[in-house]
Amino acid sequence: MTKIINNTFLKAARSEKTDYVPVWYMRQAGRSQPEYRKLKEKYSLFEITHQPELCAYVTRLPVEQYGVDAAILYKDIMTPLPSIGVDVQIKSGIGPVIDEPIRSKQDIENLRELSPENDVPYVFETIRLLTEEQLDVPLIGFAGAPFTLASYMIEGGPSKTYNKTKAFMYAQPEAWFMLMDKLADMTITYVKAQIKAGVSAVQIFDSWVGALHKNDYRLFIKPTMEKIFSELKRENVPLIMFGVGASHLIEEWNDLPVDVIGLDWRLSIQEARSLGVKKALQGNLDPALLLAPWDVIEERVKQILHAGMNNPGYIFNLGHGVFPEVNPDTLKRLTSFVHDYSKQKLTTN
Repeated sequence: MTKIINNTFLKAARSEKTDYVPVWYMRQAGRSQPEYRKLKEKYSLFEITHQPELCAYVTRLPVEQYGVDAAILYKDIMTPLPSIGVDVQIKSGIGPVIDEPIRSKQDIENLRELSPENDVPYVFETIRLLTEEQLDVPLIGFAGAPFTLASYMIEGGPSKTYNKTKAFMYAQPEAWFMLMDKLADMTITYVKAQIKAGVSAVQIFDSWVGALHKNDYRLFIKPTMEKIFSELKRENVPLIMFGVGASHLIEEWNDLPVDVIGLDWRLSIQEARSLGVKKALQGNLDPALLLAPWDVIEERVKQILHAGMNNPGYIFNLGHGVFPEVNPDTLKRLTSFVHDYSKQKLTTN
């Protein structure tokens, strides 16, 4: 495995002091890059991820173009689902679509176990290409959390209300916990295989769990997340928890055996710290600000950096993913600004 030359991201994830604030961006691979859009004219997301050389190229492109301190594997949280018996299609302009949603306990019993190296070998070949030959920064692996995966499996696609998911959870608790257990086991197996192949850190995306009340999270979700993170903690790589619109769950996440909590833009770093969060933090520029004039971006970034640098263990990121409309030059300029500004401030303090 190639030696990681720039380990600033890993040090920050472990709440160690760094010379500057490390940067990476959710959805940095693809989306706004012209090279990626050209590829998407020919290949679908699933087709790219099934070709390790191509997938590795997309993954490393933002490292080369923006100078970020970590790469995140290009793939989708849906990647392992077809292998366990979920027929999912990624439809342009819609997202993941599942024609036969989960409706009963029997549907859950029919789900198969994941055998990572046999079912999705292309994922691990991509990781090996990147970590053994192509990257000098850490590679972040990831997986979808059980609630978010379940929401697609039950709704049949994206949702704004998650009514069917919540109704299933309330009306069929026994089936719900069976589904959570199956998805937890799949996540643990899948992530451990990514770590074995060479990723240096892992982010778990519970993108839509913010739809739940805190009490429901505590009852229906938190035991599953404790199981996942407790198992993954043994692998000795930094673990990041992230969700959108989930500020009310930050204290619950703070209880989990994670190393880093990712914040979206709705909760400030100061507010998170005031709630007693002592773990490393990641975030949290509103991605919409990347479409604003540079002076507006710079001022907001300064505010975030000053709050983040008050404690060791801070990683600059967006509060969610890069929009397709964002100019890649803005991300390159932003990365340099975060590096230079934070280095200057940390050196003088």
